[in-house]
Amino acid sequence: QVQLVESGGGLVQAGGSLRLSCATSGRTVSGYYMGWFRQAPGKEREFLAAMTWNGGSTWYADSVKGRFGISRDNSRNTVALQMNSLKPEDTSVYSCAAGTGSDPTREFGYAYWGQGTQVTVSS
Repeated sequence: QVQLVESGGGLVQAGGSLRLSCATSGRTVSGYYMGWFRQAPGKEREFLAAMTWNGGSTWYADSVKGRFGISRDNSRNTVALQMNSLKPEDTSVYSCAAGTGSDPTREFGYAYWGQGTQVTVSS
């Protein structure tokens, strides 16, 4: 079992920045894809960014390319999502996930999920 706990959400004005963190514990996640997703009320879960645990590869949704960055702190087993130039449409619940699916840009294959953290971007 892998436990994932997100933190860092909050209220920010449009154009501002937030850094989300995903603390990992339990079974080792070596070899996993680590991903960030978001889901707003009434909408489907949306892929944002992913990386291989070893940092060899990253993937980004077109909507966040150039604004969001995914990274990992090896010493703390923490995955971060740096979010810059935030827009009101970025308002959502953000979740991190871990899995071994063949396509890291899709929910399919992610077996472990955090509880989510709320990000609200005001105009």
